[in-house]
Amino acid sequence: MHIHILGICGTFMGGLAALAREQGHTVTGCDTGVYPPMSDQLRALGITLVEGYGVEQIGLRPDMFVIGNVVSRARTSDGSPRYPLMEAVLDAGAPYTSGPQWLAEHVLRGRHVLAVAGTHGKTTTTAMLAWILESAGLRPGFLVGGVPMNFDVSARLSAPVSGTPAPESGRPGPGDCFVIEADEYDTAFFDKRSKFVHYRPRTAVLNNLEFDHADIFDDLAAIERQFNHLLRTVPGSGPHGSGRVVVNGLEESLARVLHAGCWSEVRSFGAAVSDYTAAGEPHAFDVLLHGHLAGRVEWPLTGLHNQLNALAAIAAAEHVGVSPAVSSQALGQFRNVRRRMEVRGAVALPGPENAGRAPVTVYDDFAHHPTAIRTTVDGLRRRLGPTARILALFEPRTNTMKLGAMKARLPWSLEQVDLAFCHTAGLGWNAAEALAPLGAKARLAGSIDELLRQVVAAARPGDHLLCMSNGGFGGIHQKLLAALHTGQTEFPAGAS
Repeated sequence: MHIHILGICGTFMGGLAALAREQGHTVTGCDTGVYPPMSDQLRALGITLVEGYGVEQIGLRPDMFVIGNVVSRARTSDGSPRYPLMEAVLDAGAPYTSGPQWLAEHVLRGRHVLAVAGTHGKTTTTAMLAWILESAGLRPGFLVGGVPMNFDVSARLSAPVSGTPAPESGRPGPGDCFVIEADEYDTAFFDKRSKFVHYRPRTAVLNNLEFDHADIFDDLAAIERQFNHLLRTVPGSGPHGSGRVVVNGLEESLARVLHAGCWSEVRSFGAAVSDYTAAGEPHAFDVLLHGHLAGRVEWPLTGLHNQLNALAAIAAAEHVGVSPAVSSQALGQFRNVRRRMEVRGAVALPGPENAGRAPVTVYDDFAHHPTAIRTTVDGLRRRLGPTARILALFEPRTNTMKLGAMKARLPWSLEQVDLAFCHTAGLGWNAAEALAPLGAKARLAGSIDELLRQVVAAARPGDHLLCMSNGGFGGIHQKLLAALHTGQTEFPAGAS
């Protein structure tokens, strides 16, 4: 079939496009504001992209329009539709569906789905789990909301491999598993259920849960209700343990979710009384199952959050027959996901006074929620030690952050950095007032140009510049490296 995807450059819809192309479908799509890594992946697949949502695209006459949740019935200030193509689809009575629904019907049906849900760590944990199953010879399909560096693609269909030994009785074999990042955000403007209720997982990971997505959820209880709806789709425990829920034992919110109803086998991780626990530092720790040594993880990742992510992935993999020892060994070769503490470059500052001194390192990270920002900073601080200078550059870009729902927690999230540079464009709240508890550490900039000038002026040899955003951040990473190399603090108009 020919599918045309509206909002194709989002991480989920871009992954769906890759899977559809791998199945042999003709795939086209449209979007605005394209940026890597998804745009690069789509171009490499030869998928035709159309800029914008113009009505002329109705003339493509695809078999199905697949609608991303970025699309709405919103109107601009002059009353015209913001997404005119969607209006044309409705007027023409053309066939359309949501991304999660299309995925459920054409990719997930008949497979052992392992779904990773949670406010934080979904992408990283999904990538870990896919890599564990790959290392164990299970050749899973996957859809990750980022690009795992072990695979270099965000999605893969996979297929059984001839000549592979048969799996244990009742266990999925090579190509039978599909690992998916299970987002609680709504499905589409015409389907306000969370995406993950479409996936029907046999293994469900509940990594953590706190309030987010203030644009669609009124409070934490509303999100907890959606997580319980996910649990209602997981098979029961049964004589063979056909369904499993892996849950973070440290989270009171998840305890409430389970209490509201759970019919499956439960495995916990993280708390002292959990099934799976860790002993040691996040970069090198023993994995304990019911208090007994079951494996050891030694890897370059840092932060307690990644240690918990690892335990979740190990517990989920065990459900499909991969032992904790094999999983732990596989994680030693895990290379993380692009834009998760990814080093974009290091550059020596110019001038004779800086000759021979340590370079400035620029990192890219996807953190955007205050808790994610704090855990990201904490992981870098643990790795670098207390004396290293960390300069945080961040933009409150999500709908939740733009609404100001989390603004009071930003000083807490940034308290371990030496300087914090906030890109304030598009905010409907007073950033200076919100960041006042940081004192002189807080710097505000209304444009990317001004942010660059401030950072270049403040940078010293050996500094670590941590850029955090769930978007392209105006290409700030490469602009920083170029500006630091030359010492230039004036930038052409419109460079942002």
